[in-house]
Amino acid sequence: MTTPKELKYSKEHEWVKEENGNYRVGITAFAQDELGDIVFVELPEVGDVLDVNEPFGSVESVKTVSELYAPISGKVVEINEDLEDSPELVNESPYEKAWMVVIEATKPEELEQLLTSEDYDQLINQG
Repeated sequence: MTTPKELKYSKEHEWVKEENGNYRVGITAFAQDELGDIVFVELPEVGDVLDVNEPFGSVESVKTVSELYAPISGKVVEINEDLEDSPELVNESPYEKAWMVVIEATKPEELEQLLTSEDYDQLINQG
């Protein structure tokens, strides 16, 4: 399983990609693999304000329901509405089609707390 080098990662298995000053967020391939077949994704509303490390939605699989945690603080400026009708995209394309939200960061310095792909690989390979 390859961990894209250009992304940052949270210890809760979210990935973050900087795009024009905003941050696209999704869950990692490792996370979706652990969860199994995703059947439902609950996301926040555009305009919601998120606090770092606080839940902002959930992913339901055939096995369990898992909360999503905000990797950075900020305002939701876009959500991936495709996941409402096609939650399986999380399994099929966790880094491309299955992004979950775009956040306008209020504290961009929080990005420094996130893991590099190498650090994230170490984290998931310890278990």
